[in-house]
Amino acid sequence: MLNIADTLYRWCREDRPFALATVIQVRGSAPLPPGTALAVDTDGNVAGSISGGCVEGAVYELCGQVLKTGEPPIRASFGYSDDDAFAVGLTCGGELEVLVQRIDPADQPHLTTTLEQMSAGLPVAVAQVIDGPQRLLGRTLSVFGGGSAYDGTLGGRQEDRAVATQVRALLRAGRTARVEIGGDADTCPQKLTLLVHTQAPPPRMLIFGAVDFAAALSQAGRLLGYRVTVCDARPVFATPERFPHADEVVVDWPHRYLEHAEVDARTAICVLTHDAKFDIPLLRLALGLPVGYIGAMGSRRTHEHRLERLRKTGVPEEHLALLHSPIGLDLGAHTPEETAISITAEIIAHLNNGTGLPLSRVPGPIHGSAPVARTSSPAALVAV
Repeated sequence: MLNIADTLYRWCREDRPFALATVIQVRGSAPLPPGTALAVDTDGNVAGSISGGCVEGAVYELCGQVLKTGEPPIRASFGYSDDDAFAVGLTCGGELEVLVQRIDPADQPHLTTTLEQMSAGLPVAVAQVIDGPQRLLGRTLSVFGGGSAYDGTLGGRQEDRAVATQVRALLRAGRTARVEIGGDADTCPQKLTLLVHTQAPPPRMLIFGAVDFAAALSQAGRLLGYRVTVCDARPVFATPERFPHADEVVVDWPHRYLEHAEVDARTAICVLTHDAKFDIPLLRLALGLPVGYIGAMGSRRTHEHRLERLRKTGVPEEHLALLHSPIGLDLGAHTPEETAISITAEIIAHLNNGTGLPLSRVPGPIHGSAPVARTSSPAALVAV
């Protein structure tokens, strides 16, 4: 629902009922991920898209049906059909499952508050029941800000507390995910599957080294949605004028800045300094942080010398293995702009477990699902 939050907020403020169709599961190759939504109001107005046009007509009819009859939420599956060129299905060959439900804003007042925060770009996560008892299907619970407050209900205080605990973790990580919870006395007696829609602050890209490559990389990083910081200890080079696409330009020693920087599992650290007096203390610190990607520029000889220096400072081998150096994928890049594409391509591949190979050489679905990540607790988080 994040893709149409502005429209849904307006409809809620106008107390206008609407039908919400949410992609709750994707198998194989599909154009849009779980959490993407389409909505239809009582006047037939449409917001959003769930398949790039393949099945919109059929979903629109389902939305109209639910709006007219007021029936409980329904689930529908769409897959590829080559028997009939005009059959409803995904031409990309994948399958998707959709939950269609009627929303009456007066019955879910917390949803208006949630959509208001989404529209304002504030951190918020919404847990939506996509499988479980029919009476709970489609219900939502929202967690706001730092996770200390939540609103809405999934049926009882025990269920709400258990779900809120899981949703807080996803909000901190900025992850949209499926959550399986319940079925035991420790969490909640009813087994529920939820789709958690998460809106979090943009991930950070920390670029160390105020060089020409950093200018191109800051532009590429911003295009990908990162909040970009360029840091260098040399004030003559680290100026906003040289890096107009960076969100901030910091004059400081790289390792000293990193010591106090806010980072998380989505953060990408790119070291472009080419200078051991900057690189070594910076990488020694960075390799011990829970970030998503760490890369360093330099030749293969520079890389080997850098590893030896880091070993001498006590960095363990398992941490050294996290370093992407020389930075970037082998695209034959030469210019700063080409190098920026090479680096961001490696970041994308690494964070999404991609191979970095041409799609023509990779078998299977183009839009493969992310690997399942489960915890040892009774509730399991399933990454989507």
